[in-house]
Parts: sequence; C-alpha cells; structure tokens
Amino acid sequence: MSLRRDVVGGLAVVGALTLILAVGGGLYGLRLLNHGFSALEAPSALEARVARAARAFSMPSGAREQKNPLEPLPPKMLSEARAHWADHCAVCHAADGSGQTPIGKGLYPPAPDMRAAATQGLSDGELYWIIQNGIRLTGMPAWGQLHDGTRNRDSWALVSLIRTLPGLSPEALDEIKAGLPVSRHELNEQRAEDAFLEGP
Repeated sequence: MSLRRDVVGGLAVVGALTLILAVGGGLYGLRLLNHGFSALEAPSALEARVARAARAFSMPSGAREQKNPLEPLPPKMLSEARAHWADHCAVCHAADGSGQTPIGKGLYPPAPDMRAAATQGLSDGELYWIIQNGIRLTGMPAWGQLHDGTRNRDSWALVSLIRTLPGLSPEALDEIKAGLPVSRHELNEQRAEDAFLEGP
C-alpha cells in the first residue's frame, strides 16, 4: 500500500512539473508570437545560462585541461598577437576587449567583454578551443580552418593576449589601435583632408 502511495505521489509531482513547464512554455511562445525576436535585446538570464551550457557541452573533454604551450609569451610574439587581434578580433571585441563596437553590440548574443570574469575564468584550453572552433548560433567564427601549425600558434598567442586585456597598458592599447583596419569611409575622409591641407 505504501509503495502504491509513493508511486502515485511521484506521478503527481511529475504531472505537476510537466503542467508547469507546458504552461510556462506556452506563455513564452505567446510572448514571442506577439513580440518577435530582435538582436537589439539583451539575452535573458535563461538564454545566457543555456548558451553557456551548450558551449561547455560542445567542447571535447580534454580541451579544458590543455595548457598554453607558448607561455610565457616572448614580447615579439605578444606584439604580433596584438596586430592579429587588431586585424581579426577588434571589429567585434574592440581594441580593448570590451566588445563595445557597432558589430559587437549588434550580435545576438552581443560580443562578450573579454576582460570580464566570465571570460577570464575560462581555462587556456577553453579559450583556445573557442578561437579554433567558434561557437555555433553566435557571431563567433572558427579560426582554425587551416591546420598548418601557424594557425595553432596564432590561436595560442591570442589566448596569451586575452589574458593581458584586463590590465592592458595605454601603450599596448595604442599598438592595437594602430593596427586596426581602415574602412573605405575613413580612407576617403583622410584623402579629402590631405587634399584640403595640400591646397589647390
């Protein structure tokens, strides 16, 4: 009799949880139908949690334990990593790693602040894996398409650079900014300014 009561009680709890999830999912679905999706909105706490869990689940088990083989990074390689960051990463993540660029803020989810604890708390292996493989359903591309060794070295050097972003010196920031690509609009403005200064 006691076992039967336990089974019935367990089924009642499962049924109640299923009903709560169904009603909650239905209300969320109705909200989406009326409101729609927009990349202008910040992801909800639930979406952020699910995205982090999906990212962690997508990595092979050994990725987290990998150590950066380039540490300590020689100054010349760190300078090369800054140039690489300026050319490939800063368009979304910003020169200082804040993610405060038009493209970075327009992504869904937005480009993360690479200086923040959520990123700095990742292991070297996790950062390397993300750089090499990207993150699905976000704007983070995979940069490991070429497996010639150079791309692997560049990705490890970027891991070292990412570790420096929270305490980036003004000189290092200036070095990154000097390597930022120049847009056609900026180039045309510079040409017009040079032509004006040269006179007729």
